[in-house]
Amino acid sequence: MDNKLHLDLKGLCTHFAGAESAQNHTRILSQLEQFERFSRFFKENDLEFERLHTACSAATLLFPETHMDLVRIGIAGYGFWPTQETFELIKNQLPPENRNPLKRLLTWKTQIMSLKKVKSGEFVGYGKSFEASQDMTLAIIPVGYSHGYGRNLSNQGKVLISGSFCPVVGTVNMNAVAVDISHLKLAKSGDEVILIGTQGKNEITVGSFAETSDLVNYEMLTRLPFQIPRKIVDLSLCSSR
Repeated sequence: MDNKLHLDLKGLCTHFAGAESAQNHTRILSQLEQFERFSRFFKENDLEFERLHTACSAATLLFPETHMDLVRIGIAGYGFWPTQETFELIKNQLPPENRNPLKRLLTWKTQIMSLKKVKSGEFVGYGKSFEASQDMTLAIIPVGYSHGYGRNLSNQGKVLISGSFCPVVGTVNMNAVAVDISHLKLAKSGDEVILIGTQGKNEITVGSFAETSDLVNYEMLTRLPFQIPRKIVDLSLCSSR
C-alpha cells in the first residue's frame, strides 16, 4: 500500500460465467459477495476505482444488483437473449404490453441465383441424400457451408421466399444450396431469400436456426464469415417511410 499514490485505478471487474443458467445462480450470488468483499477491502485502504463492473448480458437481465457503474452486454446488444432459459426466468416480470423487449438486429439474406426443374426419380446434389418423389422446381441459392450455412442443414434447413417456407433439399455444398419452391408459381432469379429474419408474416429466428443446425446462439452469430457483406440499416428511417 506504500505505493498507492502511484496507482491509477480505472476499474474493478469480474465475469459471471454461466449466469444464463439457473443451476449456476447460487454460485453467481456467492461470487458477487466475494467481489463486494474485495471492493470494500480496497476502499478501506483508500484505493478507489473509477468504475465497478461485473454484469454480462444474462447478469444484466437477471440480477439488477450487478449493474453497478456500467454493464458489459454482449449478445443482448444485438437483441438476442443469452439463452431461452434466461428468457423463461424473466418473462413473468415483463409487462404484458412488452413481453419481448429485445429487438433483434440481424437479418441474413441473399437472392435466388437460378431455377432448376427436377423430374421424379432424379437425385439432387452430391450423392443420393435426396431423391425427388415428384417433378419439382428448385431454387439454387449462392450460400453454403463456406458461408456458415452448415452441412448439417442438408435436408433439414429452410429459407423464406415470397413469405413462404422453402425446405433445403439435398446436401449443402461449399457455396450453394438447393431449396424446393414447387409451391411458388411466380418465383424467379433475383428474388430475395431470407436465411435468418422476417419475410411477410413468417420468421426464421437465430434460435430456431440454431436448433436446426445444433448450434447455440453465440456460435451461430459468430461463425458468419467476414466475407459476407454487412449492411447497417437505420431502422428509424425505414419505419418513417
